[in-house]
Amino acid sequence: MVSYTRKLSAEFIGTFWLVFGGCGSAVLAAAFPDVGIGLVGVSFAFGLTVLTMAYTIGHISGCHLNPAVTLGLVAGGRHPANEAAGYIAAQVAGGIAAAGALYMVASGKAGFEVGSGAGAFATNGYGDFSPGGYGLQAAIVAELLLTFMFLFIIMGATDKRAPAGFAPIAIGLGLTLIHLIGIPVTNLSVNPARSTGPAIFVGGQALAQLWMFWVVPILGGVLGALAYRNVAGEE
Repeated sequence: MVSYTRKLSAEFIGTFWLVFGGCGSAVLAAAFPDVGIGLVGVSFAFGLTVLTMAYTIGHISGCHLNPAVTLGLVAGGRHPANEAAGYIAAQVAGGIAAAGALYMVASGKAGFEVGSGAGAFATNGYGDFSPGGYGLQAAIVAELLLTFMFLFIIMGATDKRAPAGFAPIAIGLGLTLIHLIGIPVTNLSVNPARSTGPAIFVGGQALAQLWMFWVVPILGGVLGALAYRNVAGEE
C-alpha cells in the first residue's frame, strides 16, 4: 500500500517533469537557430514527459500530473475524492517549481527576456495572446474538446479490459496529438498546473486569462470521463 505522502511526492516530481520538459522544449529548443524542433518537437516533448512518467510513477500515484485528470478520474470513479485536493496542490507546486527552474536556465543566456506577448515563456492565452490569434470562443471549444478526448483516452487505455502495459503509450501519443492540434490556438494547456507555472513568471495578461485554463480543462476532463463510463458501460 503506497502512502498518501509518497503519492503526492510522485505527483510533484511528475508534474515538474511535464512542465520542465514540455515548456522547456518550447522556450529553449523550439526556435533554436537552424535546428529548432518547432511545433512538432514541442508536441512530442509533452507526450514523452507523460509517457516516461506513466511508466515511472504510474504504479505509485497513477501519474495524473494534471488537476483536470485528477478531477476527471474522480468523476469517472477511478480515484478517491478525498485525495483530490492534495493531488492538485502537489501538481500546482510541481508546475511552479518547474517554471522557476526553467526561468533560471533560460535567463542564463545574455539578452533573455521573459516577454509578455503570445506564447511568452510557454504561457497559454487567447485573443492577442494566442499564438495564432484565436479568440476566446475558439479557445474554449479547443480546450474543452481536447481535454474531453484526453480523459476519454486515459479512461479507455487504463480500463482493466484494455491490453495490459500499453496505457502509457496511448496516453503519451494522445497528448502529442492534442498538442499538434491545439498549440496554434492557445499554446495548448488541457492542464491547469501546466498553465499556472509559466503564467506566474510572466504575470499581466497571462495571469488575467488563467481562469479559462482552469475552468474549461476541468469541465472537459469531467465530461470526458463521464462519457467513457457511459460508453463503456461502467457502473
